[in-house]
Amino acid sequence: MAEIDPRAVVSTAAKFGKDVRVGAFAVIEGEVEFGEGCIVEPHAYIKGPSTFGRDNHFHSFCVVGDDPQDLTYTGQVVRLEVGDKNNFREFCTVHRGTIKGGGVTRIGNNNLIMAYAHIGHDCQIGNSTVLINGMQLAGHIIVEDFATISANCLLHQFSRVGRFAYIGAGTIITQDVPPFSKIVSSRDTRCYGINKVGLERNGFSPERVKAVEQAYRLLLRSKLNTTQAVEKMRETLGGSQDVQTLIEFIESTAERGLTK
Repeated sequence: MAEIDPRAVVSTAAKFGKDVRVGAFAVIEGEVEFGEGCIVEPHAYIKGPSTFGRDNHFHSFCVVGDDPQDLTYTGQVVRLEVGDKNNFREFCTVHRGTIKGGGVTRIGNNNLIMAYAHIGHDCQIGNSTVLINGMQLAGHIIVEDFATISANCLLHQFSRVGRFAYIGAGTIITQDVPPFSKIVSSRDTRCYGINKVGLERNGFSPERVKAVEQAYRLLLRSKLNTTQAVEKMRETLGGSQDVQTLIEFIESTAERGLTK
């Protein structure tokens, strides 16, 4: 049974799983469904149509599931779908989708969305990402599993961030960020190599790290162009699944180009 503070404002259309807790002055508006064990702190604002899995934590003054910031939105039924064990910190904002973008913003499992971070309409967020204070995702962005986006980064709409990538603080991203990479714009925005620390923390063996490093050497430091580098990766590193992931990402990058 849910535990709802009598001072909270809760829609009659809301649904609550077992052991959900809702604090004082929280506002839950529209069709919102919470899985077991979710915690809504005082003064949080959550709007539907939205569905949340189990053990999500909504901190005070977060705004999750609000209307999309899009001039074409005029009240259409659009959704937010969230998995399990996500942490929405103070003053972060997450918006529902738009019809032209597919109608759904999605967030996977085990993500940390820190204070003042923004996830725009129609974004697709994977699992175990870290979205650090003040970073801003425009609409239609894909963030793959285990990516980290540091403080005050700005990401252009329709860009992609590959799995295990790390984007340093204050970076402006206008192109796709390849998997396993480390990107920072303290100088020109470019790729400075692999996110080695992040890979090791997530259990990559020395052999896997070495293969990714060799692939990035071909991509960034050889005199080969991108197409030639990909062919050389296939020829010399084709047995690595991680390198294959990188190759597939590069070959599917067309609209925004690749940060190198």
